[in-house]
Amino acid sequence: MLRFSQRPIEDVDINTLRIALMNYIVSKQRNEDFVIRIEDIDQEKNIEGKDAEIIALLDLFDIKYREVLYSSKGFRFHQAMAIDLLHRKKAFNCFCDLKDPDVKYDGTCENLPAEEVIDNPNPFRVRMKKPLSPISFMDRIKGKLTFSPEEIDSIMILKEDKTPTYIFASAVDDMLNDISVVIRDEDSVLDTPKQIYIRQQIGYDKEIEYAHVPSLVNNEGKKIDGNDTIGNLKWLLEEGFLPQAISNYLISIGTSTPQAIFTIDEAIEWFDLEKVSSSVVVFDLESLRMINKEHLRRLDDKELSRYIGFADSEIGKLAKLYLDEVSTTKQLKEKIAPVFAPKKLPEALEENAQIVRKIINDAPYFEDFESFKTYLLERSTFKEEELLKILQFLFTGRESALELQSVYEAIKNYIKEIIK
Repeated sequence: MLRFSQRPIEDVDINTLRIALMNYIVSKQRNEDFVIRIEDIDQEKNIEGKDAEIIALLDLFDIKYREVLYSSKGFRFHQAMAIDLLHRKKAFNCFCDLKDPDVKYDGTCENLPAEEVIDNPNPFRVRMKKPLSPISFMDRIKGKLTFSPEEIDSIMILKEDKTPTYIFASAVDDMLNDISVVIRDEDSVLDTPKQIYIRQQIGYDKEIEYAHVPSLVNNEGKKIDGNDTIGNLKWLLEEGFLPQAISNYLISIGTSTPQAIFTIDEAIEWFDLEKVSSSVVVFDLESLRMINKEHLRRLDDKELSRYIGFADSEIGKLAKLYLDEVSTTKQLKEKIAPVFAPKKLPEALEENAQIVRKIINDAPYFEDFESFKTYLLERSTFKEEELLKILQFLFTGRESALELQSVYEAIKNYIKEIIK
């Protein structure tokens, strides 16, 4: 089984979505179940409703999962295993009050006499004893990694209120959930030897595979997160980037692909976790725009029209005419809006435009543009070049380079409404 875990204290950004996609794809490749785990251990930090947001976002990106698990539901298992480690002297009560989590523990309480532990009225935490030898594992992206006992330190597994720490709960949950592969951000690489060590001390001997994915960074080399505009998925979606295009880009970045444009189902056929770059990769918004444009072109015409406020395949065809100029649904809306808005033509054209409007309003329906144009030329004194310039403004609300024949094919059913 594979899992995507997320703490309900922050939004899913592009780095975490990339991790979710990789876990999902590998689960399908291995024909194993895939679950979502909400790691809601830090009750005081959890944001109400954030779990539902996380799940809704994964649904939007068509990431299918068997079920949603909550770490808080397993508190009794976490506590029972911590107590067992205490009884077997693989863990100890720690009465030290370390305010700085980055300060290495000096082992003060590790060898306290039993009477000093039993009779001590002070609040305590529970810590693992520091390992005696290095912990190594084979990372599917980074190769063999080894961590010294000093790097692992005496891991705190229960807090003063006897709730589990995040690192302990996650290690135990991976064991309880029978996780086979953990794919996560490289920022968590130091958690891995600690969690391996925790499970070893518990007595769990199944080997879990690990892959730590390098982060996506901006042009300045800084890791992108939800606080960066381009890393914020809500912003990308509001700007008009399609979920399938975002997925396409996040899967392809930092690896080789047989084609530039693909779906998640297609990626399942060829994605290779071990070929993902072991170095950080720059997130390029312009590359995403090009991919988004191609996915917009692939959409069914009627489906595309829904993204811009219609339900008509002809308007979808019209929108596709603008894809040489723009690359998002938000930009397409901005292009389509003037088509249906009242037209204000340049003063030099306005008088003649009124004549053209009247002819069109009195005209029958024409299936093709050539017949429509011929009808207008026969009933006016305009030269073709002048007529076409007027029609550009009446059709699109601006001087446009679009081929009028293609525009007419898309708007002919709305023509009398559009020329107002």
